[in-house]
Amino acid sequence: MRDRTTWLLYVQLGLWGFFLYGFGPVVPLLRDEQGTTAAVAGLHSTALAAGGLIGGALFPPLSRRLGRARTMWLSLAGLALATALLVTSTPLPATLLAAAVASTFGWMTVSCAVSELTSHHGPFAPTAITEANAAAVAFGMLSPLLIGLSTRLWDTWRPGMATLVLLIAAVAAFTTSPWVRRPRTPTRSEPGPPLVPPAFPGPATPPAPVVSSEPRGSGVEGGRRLPRAYWMAWSLLGVTGSIEVCLSLWAADVLRDHAGMSPGGASATVAAIVGGMLAGRLAGARIALRVRPVPLLLAALGVSAAGFVLFWASPVGWLAAAGLIVLGLGNAMHYPLTISLAMAGAPGQADLAAATANYSVAIGFGAAPLLLGWVADQIGPHPAFLLLPALILAAALIVLRLGRTLPDPAAH
Repeated sequence: MRDRTTWLLYVQLGLWGFFLYGFGPVVPLLRDEQGTTAAVAGLHSTALAAGGLIGGALFPPLSRRLGRARTMWLSLAGLALATALLVTSTPLPATLLAAAVASTFGWMTVSCAVSELTSHHGPFAPTAITEANAAAVAFGMLSPLLIGLSTRLWDTWRPGMATLVLLIAAVAAFTTSPWVRRPRTPTRSEPGPPLVPPAFPGPATPPAPVVSSEPRGSGVEGGRRLPRAYWMAWSLLGVTGSIEVCLSLWAADVLRDHAGMSPGGASATVAAIVGGMLAGRLAGARIALRVRPVPLLLAALGVSAAGFVLFWASPVGWLAAAGLIVLGLGNAMHYPLTISLAMAGAPGQADLAAATANYSVAIGFGAAPLLLGWVADQIGPHPAFLLLPALILAAALIVLRLGRTLPDPAAH
């Protein structure tokens, strides 16, 4: 059931999606401003990875102490501050710091949303998580368009990215308005606080307890270790995350280098990936009710491979954009299905499983784009992109192995 709590979680996750999908097209523009190589610009992905690791470590103790609601709003406030730092800075150390801080609070937002949706929707969590990621993509589709428009109109990407600060402020103001009824959060398996803070003035509601977990990835929650099936899904998150972040950070460079597009046009065209992901997640949420996650994930990887071939082989912009749309359709289901399999593989350990998943995504975010950027400096961005089909193949092999490891209830 899509109640007010569910819709609010969708919007909150969408705010992180706005930053994440907008930051990719910004990196090549930052490289031009800072006069760095592709490998040095790729350090921004390493900063995103470092932030993900920090966010994964901070989320369990913060959610235990503050409750998920206040942790969520703290995360969004931190994301707004990091965005403000990014749009007012040019030196490399400052933009790296902004990326790390944004990622720290952004992945805490993801952990809050995934944990709460898992608790709130029980067996229907895979569909809810897929829809939440569709909302993130819907917000994310706006940011490359706004950044491309801003670059064309004012020769700078900064006003487009700065829109996020206004969006976060608007959502916070709306949900704390006395005219809006604030939802309470009924959960199926774990108690939790309301997902909206109390209106001001008035005393703060004490946070309800959440399941105890160790903050630093010890693998133990409530005396139990995360099972083998979870760790296989965890490794898959890193591989599929690498595919997505490489496209986000470097697709614009390929469009400029191979398809002859302008910087502003290339940045805006990255929205084609996000548009494909939006369509894929909207359709995938329905398909996920009828098709088991493992075969659906294999089919999604096949669609991604077909889209990559079209994108990589196309020397003209519109055809490359069509390939990006197909890539987005396939990529749409990678994260929702994989995180759902990971959560299903760790029953009763939602907070720890969601937070630990950040480590895998962070490793993928840190290593793959940096490697691709280094190779691009040697041979050019277009041939360097052949790293992606290797990642797609590796993901497919892990999925096949995971399908044989998961117990039947989790596989369904």
